[in-house]
Amino acid sequence: YRVASPADIEAAVLTMQSELDAILGIRGRLLQKSGEPGLWMEIYEGVPDDGTFLAELERLVEAHSLAAFLAPGSIRKIERFEERCA
Repeated sequence: YRVASPADIEAAVLTMQSELDAILGIRGRLLQKSGEPGLWMEIYEGVPDDGTFLAELERLVEAHSLAAFLAPGSIRKIERFEERCA
C-alpha cells in the first residue's frame, strides 16, 4: 500500500504489529520498496489460523486508524502466498 507520509504512519504500524504479536504470537515485518519509501508491505509468516489472524489484523488496523495515513487512492489489501510444492 502507498502511504502519504512514511514518518507519520511508521509508529502506528509498528505498534499494531507489536500488539498482534502479543495477542497471537505472530510477528510481522514491515518493508518498503527500494527507492520508493512511500510503498509499503507487511509480511506475516507462520499463521496457523487465517480466520483468527485476519479478524484480529482487521480489528487492529481499524483501532490504529491506519487508513487515515494512506496516500489518496491507495488501499490496504491482503495477498496470501504459499511455498510452492515441488
